[in-house]
Amino acid sequence: MPHGPLSPPARLCLLAWDTARPGATARLSALVRAGALVELARGGLLTDEDGIATPVDLDAAAGDTVLDGLLELVRESCPHPWRTWVTLRARVTLDAVREQLVAEGWLRAEKKRVLGVFPSVEYALERVAAVDALREETRQVLLGPSPVTEVGGRDAAVAALAAAADLFGEDFGALEQRVEELTERAGAASPGVARIVRDVRAAVSAATTAPASP
Repeated sequence: MPHGPLSPPARLCLLAWDTARPGATARLSALVRAGALVELARGGLLTDEDGIATPVDLDAAAGDTVLDGLLELVRESCPHPWRTWVTLRARVTLDAVREQLVAEGWLRAEKKRVLGVFPSVEYALERVAAVDALREETRQVLLGPSPVTEVGGRDAAVAALAAAADLFGEDFGALEQRVEELTERAGAASPGVARIVRDVRAAVSAATTAPASP
């Protein structure tokens, strides 16, 4: 699933684009934040200490503005469990991802004024065909038929989180075993990461099924 430098949170933002209806910003924020948390855990920059997301090295960096921004936020904040971090100030990560996608040509930012007074920014998808291809590839990771052992760890993490957010409008309940295998695959490179992915998946699922804010 080659998509250049797109990070997992950026990919999840694009995957959810068609399903991100007005009022669903909190849900999209949770999904994007989940992707960033898992990527930091897979990269060894965040570790689990008794269920708490904990920075490993105060000087380490991911080399990605979105991931490094979240890493700094975790360092400067009180300790929290993984599930809490999925939603805590998650809009900060979503805004950073959107800015990154605008800079890379995936989104177009359109400045507007609410009620003719308050400045606002709306985003439009630029590379529609590429995002459609990304959605189909991720859907195939979830449905098979390729063995999970042939799926890359990053792709497995993205697919497992996409399933938790019910992005594709299908009943993936029957694929529970497949999603669990993808979760294990996502954490195969680092001990304990699979459990982190499960925690984060649960938080994404809860945010997805919660009533949207009016």
